[in-house]
Amino acid sequence: MESYIPVLKPSFGEEEVEAVAEVLRSGWAGLGPRTKAFEDEFAAYVGAAHAVGLNSGTAALHLALLAAGVGPGDEVIVTPITFVSTVHAVEYVGATPVFADVDPRTLNIDPVDVAAKVTPRTRAVICVHYGGNPCDLDRLGALCRRHDLTLIEDAAHACGATYDGQRIGSISRLTCFSFHAVKNLAMGEGGAITCHDPALDAHLRKLRWLGISKDTFQRTVEHQVYAWQYWVEHLGFKYHLSDVAAAIGRVQLRKLPANNERRARLAARYTAAFADLEPIETPTVTESAESAWHLYPIKLPDLAARDALIAWLKERGVAPGVHYYPIHLHPYYAPRHAGAAPVAAHIWERVLSLPLFPDLTEAEQEQVVGAVRGFVLRGTG
Repeated sequence: MESYIPVLKPSFGEEEVEAVAEVLRSGWAGLGPRTKAFEDEFAAYVGAAHAVGLNSGTAALHLALLAAGVGPGDEVIVTPITFVSTVHAVEYVGATPVFADVDPRTLNIDPVDVAAKVTPRTRAVICVHYGGNPCDLDRLGALCRRHDLTLIEDAAHACGATYDGQRIGSISRLTCFSFHAVKNLAMGEGGAITCHDPALDAHLRKLRWLGISKDTFQRTVEHQVYAWQYWVEHLGFKYHLSDVAAAIGRVQLRKLPANNERRARLAARYTAAFADLEPIETPTVTESAESAWHLYPIKLPDLAARDALIAWLKERGVAPGVHYYPIHLHPYYAPRHAGAAPVAAHIWERVLSLPLFPDLTEAEQEQVVGAVRGFVLRGTG
């Protein structure tokens, strides 16, 4: 695969390597001072009062639902165009996922269909900022307030994005982030929840550390020496972030504004390069929003054209992606939900993600652009 231009790739350098080496030399590699520093810096960056560091975006979604009081007998409205963690987390807490359809332009959850899917059992809505492009938070927020529902933002793609001038992570009661290896802020594995409520923050910190009253670092710092006594106050999970990952995350956070600017420039170059290609539909950004450009998804006229372009690109050294096969059509969910989202069931067949990452060179992007244009214009000369 080294000869291919990948669809996604982390942007790591010697700063991240040295940050990890410092952690290993310190003798404290688990949940500790660098995790706390990352949490404080990330909360300040997004404009939230609190950030709780976790070991994955999946863990963030699970704990957010628990913190929102979602459980057996409840329904949670979700999008089918997402990574499966968004929906699995609903089942982890014993609730039922209810699929709302997507806006065919943005592939974000459609507030109109969300409203149609609300029932007396609905407890929460999870919106996914697809590709880094924020959902219509005004309409979703108003809907959730009207029905007394918790709006949980899945911002796995949207680190650094803004909506109405506010950074994603500062708007809703609970926002979940992923710091997986190819995300805009990459740690290898990691996640976070941001919130404003100090009681919610304290509860999440206990849930991430097996329900224990004080984590090991707290018990060491507060008593100068390791204090063995603690209390298990809840049924919690081993979901905490480590100092190794947090050290990488602190470097990545410093780089994030420049890296996201680079992503935006690359996205703009793609859009300009395809402006005259009628079969190619370029991404639509939500009004009043600024995308984090985690993905650059184009749409082709149909499945045959999409799959033909995938084969064409691979033959020319480009590895594209498809984000995503709808969750409600997977074997685990299809028997219960197959007809739930007809727009998503059709639109995914047209979607293809082109390479987009900060270290993508102009020459590499020209190779991608040339391949796409060659596919569309073949036989016209």
